[in-house]
Amino acid sequence: MTATTTTNTKPSFFKGLTGQILIAMLLGAVLGVTIHNTVSAEGALEFSAKIKMLATIFIRLVQMIISPLVFTTLVVGIAKLGDIKAVGRIGGKALGWFFTASFISLLIGMFYVNLLEPGVGLNLSNVDLATATDVTAKTQSLSFENFIEHIVPKSIFEAMATNEILQIVIFSIFFGLAAASIGDHVKPVISFLDKTSHIVLKMVNFVMKFAPIGVFGAIAGVFAVRDFQELAITYFKFFGSFLVGISTLWVILILVGYLFLGKRMKTLLQHIVSPLIIAFGTTSSEAVFPKLTEELERFGVKDKIVSFMLPLGYSFNLDGSMMYMTFAGIFIAQAYGIHLDYPTQFTMLFVLMLTSKGIAGVPRASLVVVAATCGMFDIPIEGIALILPIDHFCDMFRSATNVLGNALATSVVGKWEDEKENLVVE
Repeated sequence: MTATTTTNTKPSFFKGLTGQILIAMLLGAVLGVTIHNTVSAEGALEFSAKIKMLATIFIRLVQMIISPLVFTTLVVGIAKLGDIKAVGRIGGKALGWFFTASFISLLIGMFYVNLLEPGVGLNLSNVDLATATDVTAKTQSLSFENFIEHIVPKSIFEAMATNEILQIVIFSIFFGLAAASIGDHVKPVISFLDKTSHIVLKMVNFVMKFAPIGVFGAIAGVFAVRDFQELAITYFKFFGSFLVGISTLWVILILVGYLFLGKRMKTLLQHIVSPLIIAFGTTSSEAVFPKLTEELERFGVKDKIVSFMLPLGYSFNLDGSMMYMTFAGIFIAQAYGIHLDYPTQFTMLFVLMLTSKGIAGVPRASLVVVAATCGMFDIPIEGIALILPIDHFCDMFRSATNVLGNALATSVVGKWEDEKENLVVE
């Protein structure tokens, strides 16, 4: 028996999704570096555009699933919760956790950028400011009025077509509460949506088979056009300081997980390895939403909690992005020699806390928010160009951290609800 177990261990890993993705990342990096070193710049750029199509196809396949999955699971989850009181209780716990986690993440970014000062003494002569145009153009639409309009959907079909998760969440909450208030008459509708959600989750299994191919394309495309050695030297201080900050955030999240979940935190980490690696490789936490839903239910969190918490988390709980925002904003100020006293930095922190909510679906969302916030504090928003060359690598860590934060929040709230139900039964 022992011999059989030993021989099956390694093959099962490499045949599994996690092993395949790790191999795909390695092969993608090797291919990208080879292309970068052997082909002309124009050829490498053309190769990158074409190979990235593999990642684009995978992410679009996932995006195809997200809207129906969020709507069906959230409506069914609310209907199963049973009443407005339960929704309010769990929602209150969720938002309390999200805002606390956001504040701590922002604070970590602020602490390390002040301690390590990666922007001080930076040479700005070789920075191509034109590369920031795409990001800075989007900041014009980022105002409080537009933020409010962005939250409330004018059409659920438009929200679903554009994968606006927060808008779908708002509609689904209203729909679910209305369904729950009607009672038994609505059971056929809830049953239909429940079965639909299971069909969509089955689709997830099919789509995830493409994950290694998508990760391979994403990694190969980036390394083909980026001189990794040059990036490492030029941005060593910035990227190194960022990694110190993001590592601290991981340590805190895992310690908090052990505090609330005990030894089960290790089991949770084992369940979310694949989602973490996919998010890391594709720089998209959205790409693992369906897979994360499935893994958290396997971990033991009730489906009604998962279907309620995850969509909210994807709109309000982006721990990795939060840490990056204060770090990047103050870094740009340092690079331009602009001194920000601590009251100003704390004001910036609270502005970021509010303006960052609900824009998870916006491309380069973190950079857009950072640019808009810099503008509010008279920091040149063109400074975004400083971090654009290294942003993809930072985004890999941000995306994985966002997944960890949401998995932890969902698991902890699920545990609290289980304990409450057990107390009621006793």
